[in-house]
Amino acid sequence: MIRFGPAGASDSFYEERRKSSLDMPEWLKLRGLNAFEYQCGRGVHIGEETAMRLGRQAKEHGIQLSLHAPYYINLSSTDPTLQVKTRGHLIKSLRVAQAMGAKTVVFHPGAGSGGDRKDALARASRFFKEILAEVEGQGLAGIVLAPETMGKQNQLGSLEEVLELCELGEQVRPCLDFGHLHAVSGGGLADQAAFAVLLDQIESRLGAFYLQDLHIHFSPIEYTAAGEKKHRTGLEPGFGPDFALLAELLIERGMTPTVICESAGRQAEDAATYRDIYLDLLKKRNSMK
Repeated sequence: MIRFGPAGASDSFYEERRKSSLDMPEWLKLRGLNAFEYQCGRGVHIGEETAMRLGRQAKEHGIQLSLHAPYYINLSSTDPTLQVKTRGHLIKSLRVAQAMGAKTVVFHPGAGSGGDRKDALARASRFFKEILAEVEGQGLAGIVLAPETMGKQNQLGSLEEVLELCELGEQVRPCLDFGHLHAVSGGGLADQAAFAVLLDQIESRLGAFYLQDLHIHFSPIEYTAAGEKKHRTGLEPGFGPDFALLAELLIERGMTPTVICESAGRQAEDAATYRDIYLDLLKKRNSMK
């Protein structure tokens, strides 16, 4: 089943006097959405008991949960203190994800500047392999760890780099952020062929299984020569990429991804728009059979 939902809470969630993340599953169900990415970008501050309550609410309302780990993670760092913190952020994120029944933990791989990029990726791979061994030892290997494709030139997280990290273990699968990839390529996702190249790359490198249930981030994005500048919304014209181009490919290939929208302040509303685009295209395709 394909799923659509927001990363965090839209402004409208609070405007409707909702305050707790425990209200989110019911709120999303009322809007016909069925996924939610809990945000821990500034640190994992939710306790395991609350996480379990959120998980029960999500299950009751048919919402699939994922979790975004802290932004402070940097697999390529040579600083021992930062390495300890990175390890801790990932382990803590996985523990909370396990408590809430989240399927996936998304994270940013780290910095790619300050020296040779290949060396940075090699360091990240070595360190990540150590972390994966610890994760398995702590009984947390059942949760997908998803390195995210990034939107700035100075960050690790090109699709090639993400796929290399994914080859380190079966638990590791890509999070494809199309807004980021559009930004870092200077608006490169301008046609359907550009989207198809990315999907083909995943299938060729990892196999069709990894493509089938892909974890996707999607939102309009503003960018500069350095890459991502700001997430925009569907109400602001002129900002790509165009979700319809991707939706046609998802239908054509029979994919059932989770599509998480990160639009600024309208993530639930834009997620619903993406759902409607997908369903309209699916209806048209079925009517032609």
